[in-house]
Amino acid sequence: MRVPSSTYRLQLNADFTLVDAANTVPYLKLLGVDWVYLSPILTAEKGSTHGYDVTDTSTIDADRGGPEGLMALSQAAREAGLGVLVDIVPNHMGVATPKANPWWWSLLKEGQDSPWASAFDVDWAAGAGRIRIPILEDDQDVEVLEIKDGELCYYEHRFPLAQGTFSEGQTAAQVHERQHYELIGWRRADFDLNYRRFFAVNSLAGLRVEDPEIFAQSHQEILRWFDEDLVDGLRIDHPDGLADPEGYLHRLREGIGGRYVLVEKILEPGEDLLQSFDCEGTTGYDALADIDRVFIDNTGQPGINAVSATLRGGPIPDYEETIHGTKRRVTDGILHSEMLRLARLVPENTRLGVEHWADALSEIIACFPIYRTYLPEGAQILQAACAEAARRRPDLQDAVGILLPLLLEVGPDHGAELGRRFQQTSGMVMAKGVEDTAFFRHNRLGTLTEVGADPTEFAIPPAEFHARMRRRQERIPLSMTTLSTHDTKRSEDTRARISVLAELPAVWGQFVQRMQALAPLPDGPLANLLWQAIAGVWPADRGRLHAYAEKAAREAGKSTDWAHPKESFEERLAEVVDAAFDNPQAHRELETLVSLLEPYGASNSLSAKIVQLTMPGVPDVYQGTELWDRSLTDPDNRRPVDFRARQRMLEQLDEGSLPASAAGEQTKLLVTSRALRLRRSHPQLFAGYTPVYAQGPAAKHLLAFSRDGGDGQGALTLATRLPHGLKQMGGWQETYIRLASTMSDELTGRTFTAGEVPVGEILSSHPVALLKPESHLEPLSSGLAPDATPV
Repeated sequence: MRVPSSTYRLQLNADFTLVDAANTVPYLKLLGVDWVYLSPILTAEKGSTHGYDVTDTSTIDADRGGPEGLMALSQAAREAGLGVLVDIVPNHMGVATPKANPWWWSLLKEGQDSPWASAFDVDWAAGAGRIRIPILEDDQDVEVLEIKDGELCYYEHRFPLAQGTFSEGQTAAQVHERQHYELIGWRRADFDLNYRRFFAVNSLAGLRVEDPEIFAQSHQEILRWFDEDLVDGLRIDHPDGLADPEGYLHRLREGIGGRYVLVEKILEPGEDLLQSFDCEGTTGYDALADIDRVFIDNTGQPGINAVSATLRGGPIPDYEETIHGTKRRVTDGILHSEMLRLARLVPENTRLGVEHWADALSEIIACFPIYRTYLPEGAQILQAACAEAARRRPDLQDAVGILLPLLLEVGPDHGAELGRRFQQTSGMVMAKGVEDTAFFRHNRLGTLTEVGADPTEFAIPPAEFHARMRRRQERIPLSMTTLSTHDTKRSEDTRARISVLAELPAVWGQFVQRMQALAPLPDGPLANLLWQAIAGVWPADRGRLHAYAEKAAREAGKSTDWAHPKESFEERLAEVVDAAFDNPQAHRELETLVSLLEPYGASNSLSAKIVQLTMPGVPDVYQGTELWDRSLTDPDNRRPVDFRARQRMLEQLDEGSLPASAAGEQTKLLVTSRALRLRRSHPQLFAGYTPVYAQGPAAKHLLAFSRDGGDGQGALTLATRLPHGLKQMGGWQETYIRLASTMSDELTGRTFTAGEVPVGEILSSHPVALLKPESHLEPLSSGLAPDATPV
């Protein structure tokens, strides 16, 4: 099996196609990338900017370059010696435009007699034999339906007519009553929907790939890529939504000839990827959380907490209670249809109402500490969640006791549907309740609330980081690592700057209080989140910040929300954003803060980058992040990238041009290119993991490790941590590390001989270094871990 030394993620759309990606290959090769990593390429909804709303699994999207585009990209990659990794979406299909999806159109037209009825996950009985489509403004809008060109129309939306259901003289509303679908008010999706969807997105209908025939039909084009040697590996989107992820991965791996596979699996702290999963690892959110936290100053936690408490007007709520509440908000709100569907599967002889069972099931899911189980793996987690649900809600104790044995039953049999479907549902609740709600509420420090992270873990010391990296090297050495993705709430450089606030909690507290005086927002926690975001990305376009502020406020759901926007609050929110530009004092205060944070944020960025690129795993570089990228949540993190400018800058570096400063964009490009090139050209230097500790007064400010695999040959990474504190104490002073042999720095070309070498000498030009052995190395002396030194 071919395995990448690194990947580079490209977001494809109508403005950046597979042909454009092919033209980018020479630059990616020069950068040091090993594989090109593509967003979904199957035909998606017209105008889709992301490709996760696939409408036709049998074709490559013409707007993204079509089959000719994939051929061009693959050929360019092959000629350059690069591999190709493609993102696929087995869990759902796009159905926003029914006619664009032949399977969905057939389902709507022919109902349960459609040859594609088994492809979609529909509870026909709940809809009295009809599938409910929540698209009307309200139910009374059936009166505005029209018949045009043999189709039922609701404004621009068009739906098929079942054969023999329309004759002249009949109203559209009468014809609608005879269809296999029922158009309903969009608000009813929360409690009346009867098909499985992706999270709460009505236009993404769940696909039943556990059915061998549906798997075969939906993967025919994907398998062709491997048969024709166009692609080398796959990234699997949202496997937790599948009925049988383990079985799916086995079938997929067999179909593609044992090639490289990654899964977008969110691992909660302490959770390991299931060993029976037939894949190399995850897409790297677990690595991202570890990297972020080793560069956060734990001594700043009390101060940051105090700022948050002041803005809240009281203590920070317990995080477990917060997420329990937000998950219940989801199960009782936007995903209540899913809970009712589970409740309808409880045997009828239990004599309790559907809503009672939905309440009990919701409480169990709200007590889940992870996204989902894969029974029989995880049975103890389900049992513990049931016990906690019964403790919290004694009135549900009997119901929970009845449910537990039913939920433990999984498998293909009809009698196990409740347990099987419960596993598919818990992850939806976790994602919507935690990532998309709680993370916008529990916001003491923005760096902490990234996908796959535990916001209660503020920071980790180097010794803990090393322990986690050794575990990664032992268990998932081929898993992806990442710092930014198309789904991160904040890009790597935004988080790196925000992390500096942990070294300056008093400065932050004073700043945000002044902003509240100059541009008050009647939601203190949101003000904390918003000003951190603004400071993290500044300077920024006004429109970007307006869009982010509105989305963050609605996701938090405290002062406004998506279903019921509060116009007066959102107007005030917009005024706060405008104050950053239009209020002279607020603008001046913001500029002063950002000037203070900038050099330390740049140091954090470079340190995080070199660690991610050289630690155990397969590093991914998200498009454009080889230069500074200060983005916020989507769609802000999917903006176009100027690859020509990057190539010119890289060529200048290769010609000997030196970065203007350690905080300059060229420095990040230098770090990225040199680390990627070394990994690609000398993979044997990244075969193991050995912690390296400095000695001296500033030892805690260095994170260092060797990738020595036991043969004395290993790359050595050095990265500065807590840079403001380092400057305050007067720099590295007499701090040193011990080199066992002569090594050279890939960033500067300077050589360091064996023995005790001052850290300040190695890091005199940049806050990071990547040393390569010049000859055979003796095992590195790791010194003693400074366990007593605070983070």
